[in-house]
Amino acid sequence: MAVQLPTPSQLLDIADDIGLDLTDADVTSFLGLLGPNIAAYNVVDSMADNLPAVRYPRTPGYRPTGDENAYNAWYVKTTVHGAAEGKLKGKTIVLKDNIMLAGVPMMNGAATMEGYIPDIDATVVHRILDAGGKILGKAHCEYFCLSGGSHTNATGPVHNPHKRGYSAGGSSSGSAVLVARGEADMALGGDQGGSIRMPASFCGIYGMKATHGLVPYTGIMPIEIYIDHTGPMTRTVAENALLLEVLAGPDGYDPRQYDVKVHPYASMLEGGVAGMKIGIVIEGFAQPNAEADVNAKVRAAAAQLKKLGAVVSEVSIPMHLLGPALWTPIGVEGLTQTMMHGDGYGVSRPDLYVTSLMDFHRNWRGRANELSETTKLFTLLGTYIRKYHGSRYYGKAMNVTRLLTAAYDHALAQYDLLLMPTTPIKAHELPPPNAPRELVVERALNMISNTAPFDITHHPAMAIPCGMSDGLPVSMMLVGKHWDEPTIYRAAYAFEQAGEWAMM
Repeated sequence: MAVQLPTPSQLLDIADDIGLDLTDADVTSFLGLLGPNIAAYNVVDSMADNLPAVRYPRTPGYRPTGDENAYNAWYVKTTVHGAAEGKLKGKTIVLKDNIMLAGVPMMNGAATMEGYIPDIDATVVHRILDAGGKILGKAHCEYFCLSGGSHTNATGPVHNPHKRGYSAGGSSSGSAVLVARGEADMALGGDQGGSIRMPASFCGIYGMKATHGLVPYTGIMPIEIYIDHTGPMTRTVAENALLLEVLAGPDGYDPRQYDVKVHPYASMLEGGVAGMKIGIVIEGFAQPNAEADVNAKVRAAAAQLKKLGAVVSEVSIPMHLLGPALWTPIGVEGLTQTMMHGDGYGVSRPDLYVTSLMDFHRNWRGRANELSETTKLFTLLGTYIRKYHGSRYYGKAMNVTRLLTAAYDHALAQYDLLLMPTTPIKAHELPPPNAPRELVVERALNMISNTAPFDITHHPAMAIPCGMSDGLPVSMMLVGKHWDEPTIYRAAYAFEQAGEWAMM
């Protein structure tokens, strides 16, 4: 049997954990009552798990080294050929290493996950392969995806493709680098606080965080269900729209997906921006660490959109500056309860639970000293809040987030799109080896202020490269109404076609 009846001492330990006093007679009574319930668990254990079949052959691949992985962007190289025909025929795709590719190692950036082999393909993998795409392997990401820098992966930092020794952004660091360097046509990233858009910003590519739930998250290691997003990272707008078109739509598993509205994105790029109303969000340029050259390049990009015919003016959304504070209880308590104490999934939702991951990941408790500094910080904070304050701040942050959503919606009732810097800063130097914890954490979180709010309000937002400064990319972010990715793509495409972004 997989589940054994507790011993009397185990039952007393559990009772102590929940503040329950038991006499010897109580212990005997409860052990008798637990018996039939334990038997029910073992009925479940005896059943075969109900998981989707793996349809395309592959090998476990290998970990590239040396010149083959000069930027430490690859985790595993393999080749998985998809269908003979389809929208992605001829396209190569790399997966962020929190996405399950059956039979191929997955470590999600974490030493404690190294050695795990998924037994399913994520829904997004099925869709890429069914559309004729060729998957090239897995890209390094940050430790449990808990960093906007590129220095927390257990194997070492990922380097910026434009300037070695500088951050590639995170947490989809490897995905951005491999696309920017042309080693893959497309990549999938994940975005809970900006982790598609921030590395896209630092590396000079296009990254779309679509409306929450548009792309199924099934088969991807969660952080927190309310903020989990996955989506496309590409060198062109057209490729980005094409990949989203393949990925989008309900899969019948993911509870994040409700009232989903899908469009033929790749055929909706033309039309330009003439008459389109774009609001420059003042607060997006007013972050405490904003760099003047970043703000200037993004304002120049806004001027270019105006030159192309858009109606561009400033709009103030004061609550935007409160977005990171609201994100904190939702993100920190959510990840602590779901990803850490919940063994990667948590409970209380209909989902496709990959129990092999849950079994493997629960071993972090015996190796907590190996966690990244950001993972330690967030897990300590989330556990402290839960123990001494309960869940009220998570709930209150969720309630107030509705006001933030309404503030953006009010502005979007006047404008077709909102515009601001994707990140208020350019890529910075990687922390040196043995850097103090304070610097490691600061370099992991100092770029999320404009991106994180839209993970909790669920608006679609896209990183669009718009210039270079000091040899590093600058990025403009366009934000749209829920489910209105086509308008973002139309503006991004018009901007892209107006000139080479790196020369702006």
